[in-house]
Amino acid sequence: MIGKVYLVGSGIGNINYLTLKAYYLISEAEVLIYDSLIDKKLLHLVPGTCLKINVGKRAGQPSTKQTKINRLLINYCLQGKQIVRLKSGDPLIFGRVNEEIKALQEANCDYELVPGISSALAAPLLAGIPLTDKEMGRCFTVLTGHQPALLNWEALAKIDTLVILMGTRNLDKIVDNLLINRRSPDEPIAIIQNSGSEQEKVWISTLKTIMEQVSGLSLSPAIIIIGNVVNSRYMSSSISLPLAHKTVLITRAKEQSSQFSRLLQQQGANTLEMPTLEISPPSSWEELDLAIEGLSSFDWLILTSANGVKFFFQRVQELGKDIRVLGKIKIAVVGKKTASCLKQYHLTPDFIPPNFIADSLIEYFPESLGHQKILFPRVETGGRELLVKELQKQEANIVEVPAYQSGCPETIDSQAWEALQTKQVNIITFTSSKTVKNFYSLVQKALKTHSKSDILSLLDNVCLASIGPQTSKTCYDLLERVDLEAEEYTLDGLTKGLVEYFR
Repeated sequence: MIGKVYLVGSGIGNINYLTLKAYYLISEAEVLIYDSLIDKKLLHLVPGTCLKINVGKRAGQPSTKQTKINRLLINYCLQGKQIVRLKSGDPLIFGRVNEEIKALQEANCDYELVPGISSALAAPLLAGIPLTDKEMGRCFTVLTGHQPALLNWEALAKIDTLVILMGTRNLDKIVDNLLINRRSPDEPIAIIQNSGSEQEKVWISTLKTIMEQVSGLSLSPAIIIIGNVVNSRYMSSSISLPLAHKTVLITRAKEQSSQFSRLLQQQGANTLEMPTLEISPPSSWEELDLAIEGLSSFDWLILTSANGVKFFFQRVQELGKDIRVLGKIKIAVVGKKTASCLKQYHLTPDFIPPNFIADSLIEYFPESLGHQKILFPRVETGGRELLVKELQKQEANIVEVPAYQSGCPETIDSQAWEALQTKQVNIITFTSSKTVKNFYSLVQKALKTHSKSDILSLLDNVCLASIGPQTSKTCYDLLERVDLEAEEYTLDGLTKGLVEYFR
C-alpha cells in the first residue's frame, strides 16, 4: 500500500466550521497527528482503530520537537498509512507546515494540502467586525505579533486595519510601536479570545486604554484587530438564539448523537457528547437467525428503537435475504426516529402509537392482540419488560429475540468529565432510563465514591432534561430531580422543550 499525508486545517477550533473534505479525511484516517488548539470533538470523528498522537505546541509548556513530528509523518507514510496531520487554522498561515512538507518531499512521501478557515478571517466575522469598509477600511494586513521587533511599524501604522495573531504576550509593545508611529491613541482595538467557542470573550477599547482594561488577564489564544472598522461592529443574530451560551451534555451512544447535536446547535447551543451507551451485536445470532428463517409464521414485527431496526435488517441482508422475506407480515414501530430508520430500508410501518412510547402501543394497537404471533427483536439485556408482559396479558404469542446489546462504556469521556468538574455544563439530556443509569455509574466511578451527595453536588445549577416519563422516573430515583420533561417524547420534542424552558 502507498501511504499519504494530508496536511489539514481544522479552522478556528470549532467543529461546526470544519470543511467537508477535512471531515471525510478525519473520519477515514488511520493515523491522526494533531495540534493543541483543535476542537477535541474532532477526535470523536476518527475510526476506533485510528492511532491518535498529540503533538501540540503551547508557549511556556513542554512541546513536541518539530524533527520528531517530521519523523512520525514519514515513518507512518512509509508504512502505507493514511495520515491526517491536523493543524489549527489554515496549514499555510503562520504554521510550520513548510518544514513538514520539505521533510516529506525529501523522503519521497505523497502529501496533500487541505485548507482550513483561518482565525484571522473567522474571528472578526463571528464577533461582528467587518475587516473592510468603503469608508473606514479599504485594506487590511494579517501579521504575527510573536516578534514585534522584526516588523516595519512605520509601514504598518499607515494601513487601515491590522489583524494580529499570536500577539497578546506582546500587546504592550504592539501598542507602543503604533503610538510612536503616529497612530491615534483613540484608535479602536478589539481582542477576541477563544473565537467561535462557548468561552469566547471580546474586549473593545482604544490604544490608550486597552492595557489598563486587560491588565492581569490571560488572553491567549486571541486575535487582535486594530482599526476604525472595530466601531462598525454589529451583534450577530445567533446571540439571541434561545440556547446561545448554553453548553449541553448529550448522553446518547456515540454513533447516535450527531442528529441531536445538530438540532441543539441550530438553537445556539454548544454541545458536548458523553457516550453512556455502547451498542454492539448480541452475544449470539442463533435466535434471531431462526426467527428470520421462520418469518412467514408471524403476524406482526414490533420494533421499538432505531438500533432494533438497524441490527434486524442488517442480519436479514447478511443471511442473503432482502425485504421480500417479510411477505405479508405487518410492522409496528415506536417513535418517529424508529419509523425514519425503517424508511431507509424502503419500508413504511403499518402502525405507530400516537404517544411515541411503548406503553401506548398496547392501548392503541389496531387489531385484537389475542393469538397474534408477534416477533420482537430487542436489546439483549436491560430493556423494559412492561411491553412484553402487557402483550402476554392480552394473550398475544410474543417471541423475543436478542438483536443487539447496549452496554456501559468502561470510562467516562475525558472532555465531558472535565466540563462537568469545571462547571461548564448548563444542561444534561437523557433519552432513556439506561442513559441515566449509566451516567450515574460513570460519574460514580470517576469520583471514586459511593456517596450520592457528591454526585448530586456536581449537578448543582445544571438543568436535567428528560425525553419522557420512564426516563424521568429513573432521574428521580437516581438524581432526585428532573427540571424538564419533553411533551413529545422525541429528540425534536426534547429540543422544543429546552427552547421553551430557556426562552
